[in-house]
Amino acid sequence: MIVQKLGYSLGPLLSMREILLCAKMADQQENVDSLWVPESWGRESFATLGAISQVTRKVSLGTSIINIYSRTPAIVAMAGTTLDMLSDNRTIIGLGASTAAIVENWHGLKFNRPASRMKEYIECLRLMTRGEKVKYNGEFFQINNFKILHQPQRANIPIFMAAVNKKMVSMASKLADGILLYLRPLEELKRTATELKQATKGKSFEIACSFICALSNKEPEKARARAATTLAFYIAVGEYYSKFLADNGFKIEVEEITAEYRKAGADNAANYVSDRMLSSLVICGSSEECRESLSKFLATGITLPIIQFNPIGDSESSFKEMLSAF
Repeated sequence: MIVQKLGYSLGPLLSMREILLCAKMADQQENVDSLWVPESWGRESFATLGAISQVTRKVSLGTSIINIYSRTPAIVAMAGTTLDMLSDNRTIIGLGASTAAIVENWHGLKFNRPASRMKEYIECLRLMTRGEKVKYNGEFFQINNFKILHQPQRANIPIFMAAVNKKMVSMASKLADGILLYLRPLEELKRTATELKQATKGKSFEIACSFICALSNKEPEKARARAATTLAFYIAVGEYYSKFLADNGFKIEVEEITAEYRKAGADNAANYVSDRMLSSLVICGSSEECRESLSKFLATGITLPIIQFNPIGDSESSFKEMLSAF
């Protein structure tokens, strides 16, 4: 099976050298549409993507995701248009609300009314990245005569919006060029993709979903364990994800994983990730098993699968194996 279009998320498990190496390899593959860099408390997304832009030629470059509290729309507009200059118009701006724990504890800002803030944020960003003189009088943002100095090279930089709950999913379908989904059980993902296609009928809209992925033909059990550990971590620390999964068929697992993580960390918490959970949420195991899982997820109706790379052993060899599998 050769997937016609997919993306790769290159995250904090990789060194900067490994990220650039993997980016170069991915850019040489015909079916790799995009590369995505997450941001939490490690590397900064735009700087990392700026470096990637210099070692790649064709892949789109997306932030997956940056939060809408720690930067103003003007800063993101400057960052996005700068990355467009560096990359010859390959930027995708992926935005998310983040969580109260991150916004308040790490950035010292008040986390309130994320949906309303997101709406204003995207409205401001659209105007700014077109190079217009912006006057905006909103509840969250008051902007007077902002005009970006260097005229943007294109009229529209795509904006993708991360969403978990129904309200944010609906907002993404109305305001964004695409949605970034994550950790959605198979049947729920199918329902959401169907609803999004109906809501966005008649316009170009990307339904992207990121999947934890660990692949090894020599050590498929090790790959499954790696994927389970990553999944356990996100469930334990991700307030929205844990609630969403608990509400969608995994209440017992979420409770057990969270309790064990607090006592003994992610490796031990992974023991409470059930086979049903792995099958419904992640891509892991041998090449054949991973292809089967990816086919299953593609059948839900998503338009862009994003493979979150979790290396098994040497990162370069592991990424080569993953690229060849898909």
